[in-house]
Parts: sequence; structure tokens; C-alpha cells
Amino acid sequence: MTAVPDRLANDRTAWLCTLRPDGSPHVTPVWFVHLDNTWWIASEKPNVKLRNILNDPRVSLALEDGQVPVVAEGKAIVHREDYPAAVVEAFAAKYDWRIDRPDSVLYEVPVTKWLLTGQAQ
Repeated sequence: MTAVPDRLANDRTAWLCTLRPDGSPHVTPVWFVHLDNTWWIASEKPNVKLRNILNDPRVSLALEDGQVPVVAEGKAIVHREDYPAAVVEAFAAKYDWRIDRPDSVLYEVPVTKWLLTGQAQ
């Protein structure tokens, strides 16, 4: 079985759950990097994720795998420019994707709570 740190480094897709203005969930697959207990998600703008996060920054993230479940909560911070160099390079290395473009938005999600860290409950 793959350890959680390895999954956070190598898994290509996570599921991001944001909240619509009416409180209902919006779940979408996203590309991410995880550095220093923080999830970083990049996407194009505008989109539903951005609108939801600007309205309510509370989010959940989960990796795909019922064998080694990884689920975290946090509050997203929106970056529209001046992305941290380490994050830009991490996306380039993991996905061969330059996120530092005018049509991109970056979400920083420091983990406030780990709900599952490799063992189902």
C-alpha cells in the first residue's frame, strides 16, 4: 500500500468540494500539488470553483482511493498573480504545465483539519 506522503506527491487528481451560495456542494476533479501541509490547486478563470470560493472559502479535498483514504479541510486563498516560484515549478514538474499565465488562478489551501490520513474509519 502507498503511504500518504507518497500519494500527496504523486497522485495526479484530487477531488475539490466547494460550497455553492445556497450551501449545496460542488465537487470537481482538480490537479494539485501539496507542499508544507498546503494544497495548491490551479485552474482557469472564471469558473464555478472561483465563484464559490470567493463566496465561501471553506473547502474539502480528497484523493481517489478507498484503500488509503486522504481527506482534508481548509479555507482557500485565491491568488491571481505573483504565484510562489516553488509552486509554479512543482506544477511544471508534476504536470508539464505552466500555471503562471494571465488566464490562471491559483488556490492555496492550508490544511486546518485532516479527516482521513490513510485509514478508513
